[in-house]
Amino acid sequence: MSGGGSIPLVRVAGDPFTAGRLHGGALAAPLRAFVDDSLARLNRVLATPLSMTALLPTIAAYQAAVAAAAPDLAQEVRGLAEGAGISEPEAWLLQLRREIMGYQKVPTAGDCTTYARAGGPFAGHPVLAQTIDLNSDLDDQISVLEVSRTGGSRRSLVLSFAGLLGYLGLNSDGLAIGLNLVLGGDWRPGLPPYLAIRELLDSTSSVDQAVAALRGMRLASSRSLTLCDREKAVWVEVLGDELRVTEAVETLHTNHFLHPDLAPGDELNVFARNSSVRRLKAVEAGLAELGPAADPEQHFALLSEPPICVPDEGDIRRERTVAAVVMLPDRGELHVRPGDPSRSSTQVFSLRPT
Repeated sequence: MSGGGSIPLVRVAGDPFTAGRLHGGALAAPLRAFVDDSLARLNRVLATPLSMTALLPTIAAYQAAVAAAAPDLAQEVRGLAEGAGISEPEAWLLQLRREIMGYQKVPTAGDCTTYARAGGPFAGHPVLAQTIDLNSDLDDQISVLEVSRTGGSRRSLVLSFAGLLGYLGLNSDGLAIGLNLVLGGDWRPGLPPYLAIRELLDSTSSVDQAVAALRGMRLASSRSLTLCDREKAVWVEVLGDELRVTEAVETLHTNHFLHPDLAPGDELNVFARNSSVRRLKAVEAGLAELGPAADPEQHFALLSEPPICVPDEGDIRRERTVAAVVMLPDRGELHVRPGDPSRSSTQVFSLRPT
């Protein structure tokens, strides 16, 4: 694997507990500092301050749900805590920040723009690309994990923030997964979507397998996942226990529900919805000018254009583009530009044959 620049590359291998311990040990100092920074920065973005003591029942409920749905990931969180020198509830807090934040019903400028191409005119050139728009100034918490589990040959390459076991990524079988926030339904203890993505990368080889696995998962919160392999691209919208799949040779998604069955349950506020619609139209127009064999730098050029790229307005509470990624599932490559992609250089991480 190759990588460079400011993004740490963490290789973890072995049983789940060992993988977590290696991850935590490699990033121990920054993870401890992040936990100590206003409770993983939650109290810098939420209107009502939280305390670790008050969160313990919520954390315990999610921990139990994850342990039932994905026991290997639960063991990996336990290892992360030991490796980083933090408590196990603190390690779970790192996995659950987005669920704890819940709905952010305030004006916002963005929350990820994602697209994928595969099959048809894009045969031989599959790609999944997206911006990552988050609050909390998380561009200083980016890392890339290469995960090899004992007993299997499949490896995963995962972009992570602040100790997350999963966020987005690809695996050695040629499956890539990205995501968008959509708001709706009841958020409840279950498998957080970030961890669900990691579980899918670790356990499935194709879009069809991943969609089948998703149908059996009880996700904790609403989300849209974009999945791409060498031959197929889909987005999957999840609202409560409802799931809808749309396949196309070119898929696009921002932050409002697109499937007519789920659109009535959309809880996105009007300001965020206007931004979401603008970004969807902008990426559609940009892709019309981007040839089927476009290289990663051409995709980054599109992701760097406003309104797709959301600027930093100096308010830690507001989402902004903290990274952009271009994934090439057939080549096992994760291309990343940290921070504002119009101002940063590309770093490349590649799964190499073992």
